[in-house]
Amino acid sequence: MGVGKVVLVTGAARQLGSRFVRRIQHDPEVERVVAVDAVPPEHDLGGAEFVRTDIRQPMIAKVLAQHSVDTVVHLDVTGSTPLGAGGRTQVKETNVIGTMQLLGACQKAPTVRRLVVKSTTSVYGSAPRDPAVFRETTPVKSLPSGGFAKDAVEVEGYVRGFARRRPDVAVAVLRFANILGPDADTPLAEFFALPVLPTVFGYDPRLQFVHQDDVLAVLVLAALEARRGTLNSGTFNIAGDGVLLLSQTARRLGKPTVPVLLPAVTWIGQLLRTAGVTDFAPEQIRLLTHGRVVDTTEMRDTLGFEPAYTTAETFHDFALGHGPGLLPPARLAAAVDRLAAAVGTDTDTGVRR
Repeated sequence: MGVGKVVLVTGAARQLGSRFVRRIQHDPEVERVVAVDAVPPEHDLGGAEFVRTDIRQPMIAKVLAQHSVDTVVHLDVTGSTPLGAGGRTQVKETNVIGTMQLLGACQKAPTVRRLVVKSTTSVYGSAPRDPAVFRETTPVKSLPSGGFAKDAVEVEGYVRGFARRRPDVAVAVLRFANILGPDADTPLAEFFALPVLPTVFGYDPRLQFVHQDDVLAVLVLAALEARRGTLNSGTFNIAGDGVLLLSQTARRLGKPTVPVLLPAVTWIGQLLRTAGVTDFAPEQIRLLTHGRVVDTTEMRDTLGFEPAYTTAETFHDFALGHGPGLLPPARLAAAVDRLAAAVGTDTDTGVRR
């Protein structure tokens, strides 16, 4: 083994995984990158070595040993439908069972010194009495009951257990806000791509976004920081500065909204599935009802990361990549205001005066 580092990346067949693999292999400290996934990659992996293996299977332990891996970047934690067949069941198995198997392999691998895990701010849930801002240590009043958010809660629990068993390994858990950008393939990106945006009547949630380029940058920082003399272990909220209201996102896209009464909110999920947004789970509907904002002080002060994009800039870049909506934003805003005035509705709250 040379003086460089050997980085293993899970979920390498997906867009985020493949972009990260291409990015980190150019770092001068990295000797080799081992890209792992259960299906062949759809995107170029550069000079990385691709190993087709399912992290739910014991073979992942052999991969760690054979390549003397010292850094593991676990990106195979997702809310999206898998590239292969299997649907939600396979997603959950890969997220939870796959993570358990991977951590078990890491625990037995003496060469592993750094673990970075992709998580989500969805672990905080979205509820009407939530705090205005979530910090990493904020007690969660209502844990997610299903979907990707619940998977992430379980994954983080297993990671904390691993960190206790292997205190010599620097562990960083990155809780990402909703990821957007020109090429983002997340369920929320699919939602914003709809010609008309369904919303919950009377609610205008605050939303935070993180740019896909900032996601790559902070993953590289978290994966390599331990080698530069600082063991920045811990859990970190990752989001761009500021917030946007859902109504503001619709106007910036130039798209009309369809308000739905809260008791009929499940209809939104049915509508979205009909429209082809198959991964839009109940947790995301709750997000579009109550919103979520996180504090990023630890990201800056401890991890030492400063996003290049604010939440508004992230959404602007996303909007540019998806073209204009049905109406120019200025005309749409004027039309909405005129309609609201005609029916006596407050456009900020959606409540009749």
